[in-house]
Amino acid sequence: MSDEHLSTLSNVIARRAAGARDHVLLISDDARVTYGEMNRLGARIAAALRRSGASAGDTIAVLAANGPAYLALMVGAARAGMVLAAIPVSAEDGAKQAMIRDSGATLLFTDEALPFKVSAEVVMLGEPFDRWLAQDGAADADDAAPVAVDGDAPMTIIYSSGTTGTPKGIVQPFRYRARMLESGGARGYGPDAVTLLATPLYSNTTLSALVQTIGAGGTIVLMTKFDAGRWLALAERHRVTHAMLVPVMCARLLAYPDFDRTDLSAFRVKYCTSAPFAPAMKREMLDRWPGGLVEYYGMTEGGASFVLFAHEHPDKLHTVGRIAPGGGEVRLLDDDDRDVAPGEQGEIVTRSAGMMIGYHNRPGETAASRWIAPDGSVWQRTGDIGRIDEDGFLTIVDRKKDMIISGGFNIYPSDIEAVVAAHPEVQEASVVGVPSETWGETPVAFVVAPGADAGAIKEWINARVGKMQRVADVSIVEELPRGPIGKVLKRELRDRYVGALKLAA
Repeated sequence: MSDEHLSTLSNVIARRAAGARDHVLLISDDARVTYGEMNRLGARIAAALRRSGASAGDTIAVLAANGPAYLALMVGAARAGMVLAAIPVSAEDGAKQAMIRDSGATLLFTDEALPFKVSAEVVMLGEPFDRWLAQDGAADADDAAPVAVDGDAPMTIIYSSGTTGTPKGIVQPFRYRARMLESGGARGYGPDAVTLLATPLYSNTTLSALVQTIGAGGTIVLMTKFDAGRWLALAERHRVTHAMLVPVMCARLLAYPDFDRTDLSAFRVKYCTSAPFAPAMKREMLDRWPGGLVEYYGMTEGGASFVLFAHEHPDKLHTVGRIAPGGGEVRLLDDDDRDVAPGEQGEIVTRSAGMMIGYHNRPGETAASRWIAPDGSVWQRTGDIGRIDEDGFLTIVDRKKDMIISGGFNIYPSDIEAVVAAHPEVQEASVVGVPSETWGETPVAFVVAPGADAGAIKEWINARVGKMQRVADVSIVEELPRGPIGKVLKRELRDRYVGALKLAA
């Protein structure tokens, strides 16, 4: 059943345009787009989509860098009641082709020449897009009318980063995003908010901050690609009040030579999410960067969200906070899917009003990602191992899939990584399990440590960890491979190492 009162990106912008038409919604390079202009552009796109033969419930795909056209396509798709599949530009060509095919998109909007064939009609952004948009002139009233959507109908397909295998399409319903659109005010956004975003629009991390800012009538400053120097310059120039970051961006900003000379006094809060966030870095941000610091923990698949107001709880920086107000429920399960005792660690499963519909075209994996409680309630598995303290704060121990089973013992890479990070020559580190004929799996440490001696670092590590945690090898690398929002691609490290062993054999 359709719900004409449900908040969508298009009708929220339409309402804002009615009252503040000339308020700037988006700043991207030299472009400035007001709420009125974005509302009109979204209506024209919705009309052009219908004239192209697409209808409510159909899927369009976008494979493009951040920019005004990308956001406008989101608005137009929502206005037409269509599904938008966000294809990561960082993926390999084969993966891109597979995701486009998986999405079932009838139209593909892209800014890159495709070296592979797709069944969808391709519309290149730029002049070809402008011609496609103007094919029948201005949209008439009937063409531009928004569609009332069912809150449980699919709205977006967000593809996973592929850190643990082939990217899966996470199907989010309109109701999922409606909750974010309506929560901006409670999260400190308002019409005077200026939010700087430099993560990709195909990431749920970016979309969360974007829609909360728009829902509250604020302004988005959108970067095509993150660069620490330019990011700081934009933050100072536009008097940025909010930002969504990932830990690797925080590290690069804090290390930038001009950081302490940049005027960041307009900041009210920085949000950080999507990857492990070291307590020491949180402390440094509190000490050196004006405004509050908030860490989020949650999943694109949905379920409960955890929030840590670091500036209010400086004694809890080792945690990811407590469940956000109205944010859902959490349970910790043992290996037999039974609740663990208070204070014990277990797999984190959560549920809330905002849950994915499922993985696109993957019913088996959708079922495997869920836990059905004895009372029949449906919970989302996170794949993370955690512990909840007496105050309700959650500490992430490690990824369940990253856990190394060596000689029958469970080894958590994060425990070893914490030791490795203390080595004076190590800038970054990641520990993965590789196959071992003797132990089944054994830990290997990959470190960014220019000019260091791998053997000496190995000896140093193994003198400070437990017997079963000792690393079999240390590999010095120029940099750790990362996904689009900063997660270390442990699978790539493992595959690279195993491949090198096979070549040497």
